[in-house]
Amino acid sequence: MKELKTNVTIQNVWEARKRISSIISKTPAVESFILSEKVGRPVYLKLETVHDTGAFKVRGAANKILSLTEEERKRGVATYSTGNHGMAVAYVAKKLGIKATVCISNRVPKAKVDSLKRLGAFIEFCGESQDEAGERCLVLESKHGLTVIEPFDDPEVIAGQGTIGLELLEDIPALKDVVVPLSGGGLLSGIGMALKTNDPSIGITGVSMVESAVMYESLRAGKPIKMPEKDTLADSLLGGIGMDNRYTFDMVQKNMNRAVLIPEDEIAQSMAFMIDHHRMILEGAAATGIAALLGNHIEYKDGAIAVIITGHNVDLTVVQRILNTYNPA
Repeated sequence: MKELKTNVTIQNVWEARKRISSIISKTPAVESFILSEKVGRPVYLKLETVHDTGAFKVRGAANKILSLTEEERKRGVATYSTGNHGMAVAYVAKKLGIKATVCISNRVPKAKVDSLKRLGAFIEFCGESQDEAGERCLVLESKHGLTVIEPFDDPEVIAGQGTIGLELLEDIPALKDVVVPLSGGGLLSGIGMALKTNDPSIGITGVSMVESAVMYESLRAGKPIKMPEKDTLADSLLGGIGMDNRYTFDMVQKNMNRAVLIPEDEIAQSMAFMIDHHRMILEGAAATGIAALLGNHIEYKDGAIAVIITGHNVDLTVVQRILNTYNPA
C-alpha cells in the first residue's frame, strides 16, 4: 500500500471552490415534484449535467490541473477513464492550452469517444478495462514525464467533487439524505466529507449497478479487490478502485451510511422515467440514484433528499432502445 500522505479536509474543499470558479459554475438543485410525491418527502435533483462536459467530473479535473506547476503544465497531462473523466481532463486542458492524452478501454461507448475527439485530446485505446488503461498511463508518466490526473483517488480530485456538497448545504437547508452514484468513490468521498463535516446526521447512500460493483465488494471484503468489467447501462461506474488505493476506500467506508445495488432493468426503467416526466436524458450511472428512490431503497425520514444527477453522456441508440422497451413508471 502507498503511504497515506495527507488527509482531505473541508479546508481543501473551500480552496477548491475558489480555485475552480474561473472554469466551473454552480449547478442547480431543482425539486422534482413527481418524485417528491412518490416518496413522501422533498426530492431535489442536483443537475451536474449542465456542465459543458455533461458530467460532474470536470470539478475534480479542474481542481487538479489548476493545482499543477507551470513546468508540469508544459509537459502535459494524461489520464485513464471510462469516458466522463477523460472528457473533463480534455476540456480543462484545452481551456488552459495543455496537451492531454486520454487512455480508454475498448468498452467506452461511442458517444464518449466522439466527445473526446471533439475536445482535441490524443486518445489511446488500451485493452478491455479501466485498469488496463491506467497501466498505460503509468508508462506515459514514466517515459514522457506526463502528469497523471487520477480519476478519483487523488486529494485535489476529491476536494473538487466535494464542492457539490457545499452547494447542497447552501441550496437545501432541510437536507437529510443524499444519494450518490458510487464507482471509484471520489464523488462520494468529497460530498460525504463536506456534508458530514457540517452536519454528521445527513445520511449518505451510495448506489451502484449489480454487475462489477467493485467498491461495494471491496468494502465487503475489507480491502480493495479486482473484478472483471461486465456490460451495464451504468458504464460510467465501471473500473477498479486500485489495489493501492490511498484515499477513497477509507473515505467511503467512513462517510457512507448505506449502499444499494440496482439491477439493470431498474436502471433502464429509471432512464425512461426521467425522459417521460422530466424530459431529461440521463446516463445509466446517473439513473441509479433515481432507481434507488423509485424502488423504495431509501429508508423514510423527514426532510429533503438530494440525488446527484451525475451525467448525461449516453449513446442515443441506447436511449432509443430503452424507450422502445420500457414503459415509464
